[in-house]
Amino acid sequence: MTLTLEAKTKVIKKHQLNKKDTGSADVQIAVLTERINTLASHFQLFRKDHNSRRGLLKMIGTRSSLLKYLANNHPERYQKIIKDLNIRK
Repeated sequence: MTLTLEAKTKVIKKHQLNKKDTGSADVQIAVLTERINTLASHFQLFRKDHNSRRGLLKMIGTRSSLLKYLANNHPERYQKIIKDLNIRK
């Protein structure tokens, strides 16, 4: 159910802006998206896990705020991240 260290490192390396970047909005959105996808598969098995569903909704809200920030301040990075992660249609 949790994101493994190897998977998280792989996502960070793919979306970081420079070699030491681990906290930019792009990286945070990518890691949250990976965690959201993992939880979505968890809910296919455990439909009544309402506590985890609350955490999922909080993650979606955080990701939405970060996406809003990117859209307002860095539109080219916003377009790139939604294309890479297939977030929007």
